[in-house]
Amino acid sequence: MSNQELEFNPSGVGEINGNILGLPFDYESANLIVFGVPWEVTVSYGAGTANGPQRILDASTQLDLFDFDHPHGWKQGIFMPKIPQDILEKNTYYRGLAATIIERLSQGKTLTDEPDLTPVLTEINQACQQVNQWLFTQCQEAITNGKRVAVIGGDHSSPLGYFQALAAKYPNYGILHIDAHADLRDAFEGFEFSHASIMFHAMKIPQISKLVQVGLRDICHDEVELIDESHGRIVAYYDPAIKQRLYSGSTWINLCREIISHLPEYVYISFDADGLDPKLCPNTGTPVPGGLELEQTFCLFRELINSDRKIIGFDVCEVGDAEWDGNVGARIVYKLANLMDLSQLR
Repeated sequence: MSNQELEFNPSGVGEINGNILGLPFDYESANLIVFGVPWEVTVSYGAGTANGPQRILDASTQLDLFDFDHPHGWKQGIFMPKIPQDILEKNTYYRGLAATIIERLSQGKTLTDEPDLTPVLTEINQACQQVNQWLFTQCQEAITNGKRVAVIGGDHSSPLGYFQALAAKYPNYGILHIDAHADLRDAFEGFEFSHASIMFHAMKIPQISKLVQVGLRDICHDEVELIDESHGRIVAYYDPAIKQRLYSGSTWINLCREIISHLPEYVYISFDADGLDPKLCPNTGTPVPGGLELEQTFCLFRELINSDRKIIGFDVCEVGDAEWDGNVGARIVYKLANLMDLSQLR
């Protein structure tokens, strides 16, 4: 440990030192690297989640570091590299272009109407692919260096490159997906890498053997059909069905154990803030009434590690551009960081 790490007081005032939670680690000394991906080019409702990584970083120094599941979890070493401003600038540019396409389609017109917007769509899809490739490279390098990785989006298209990097290491892993939406659309609004298509792309990765989705409540017919015809590779726990079972006397803890039973040994957690009750992250991109309480999700994750499964990575996406949303998002990131470490120690 460096002198700075030895002198660090976890009960002290959070230091604004550029690192998440004000922790005294750098890339070399940290075991967990948290990449911020300020990208939301294809959002189709509310904007602002590109600033989610910065909001979470800003709020994180207000958190106390004692964690009830892993009191000294901060000692694992957590480091967040600088949020890439070039990606944020490209996001602003391409978001403007995407808005013209979304507007055209919402008017019932085609992209080939004058002026022809198909070249614009191609340009946007290429830009999204470049961000995916950037993240893939960053994650693969970190994994090669023996690090664990987490991603903070942006919209939910953000972690695709990380899914692909994990697939290069793990021949079989599952995704536990917290979300109001299934994200199983094929090129929603023409955008190949849409925020509504992240799990559609995940299912193209053969190493991902199971997708278990929890909290779904805003879904289209095609997505339900895809789930129903997946032969069990995709398991959906719809929010209305969850609530009906709880109202009928089922316990959440037993439901958690049932949810987890579908997952393999190695599990990735993909956490979309809109999976929660909107009071927790009201400025998320596409809020939907209903959803989960924060402690409900934490209970689910605890049961995951109690089952001796290992958390191999996670993302937190769709956190809105507001102080309260950042506060909640920071708590999710820190909890998942600690639970991932705990699962690895077991």
